[in-house]
Amino acid sequence: MKLLMRMRRSWKAWLLALLLSPFALIVLGRWIDPPLTAFMMQRYVQAWSEGQWQFRIRHQWYDWEELSPHLAVAVIAAEDQRFAEHWGFDVQQMQAAWQDWRAGERLRGASTLSQQLAKNLFLWSGQSWLRKVLEVPLTLAIELTWSKGRILEVYLNVVEFGDGVYGVGAASQYFYRQSPAQLSRAQAARLAAVLPNPKRFKVQAPSAYVLKRQTWIQRQMANLGGTSLHAQLAP
Repeated sequence: MKLLMRMRRSWKAWLLALLLSPFALIVLGRWIDPPLTAFMMQRYVQAWSEGQWQFRIRHQWYDWEELSPHLAVAVIAAEDQRFAEHWGFDVQQMQAAWQDWRAGERLRGASTLSQQLAKNLFLWSGQSWLRKVLEVPLTLAIELTWSKGRILEVYLNVVEFGDGVYGVGAASQYFYRQSPAQLSRAQAARLAAVLPNPKRFKVQAPSAYVLKRQTWIQRQMANLGGTSLHAQLAP
């Protein structure tokens, strides 16, 4: 009986540790750069399950000061224009997406950069209500623990820009053969233009849609104040 009680307590302790570990990592992530994400791990598993034993992701960390100021503004313009104002969730976009769905349109995403970061770091890809539920406390924890600049810095360093290409450091080297500090406004906008689906949309061989979206993003970057927004959000 005592053995069973100890096992039960041990099981509960392990479950508690499993539930709390992402939040502990979020607290540490305020100062420590994450070397790997859940999305990267999933890509490794996928490659190895297909027998691609030599597969390696492309990823290299760059601090905020080593990134072109256009990059942060481009991803905000493309993905989350109220990023500086909300606490992790864009209620206006969520309401608009819900109304469009009720009107018969396809249900579209309304995820903020903070939500996307939580998903990249700790969860999995694909549509799932369970994932959406888990995303909520992780997003809140990130918003409460990190500055907006830190959220952007980590996001830019882990988001996928092409198959196996994670972060603007690897993306700028792979697609443009230069450091992320040297990226121009147009190049930053091109990278941001593929973010909705980096496996479908290509930086090197952009479709007409990607080019049109790149132009739109550049206009939005100017409307948001350009690199002055980058200065305001610095960690």
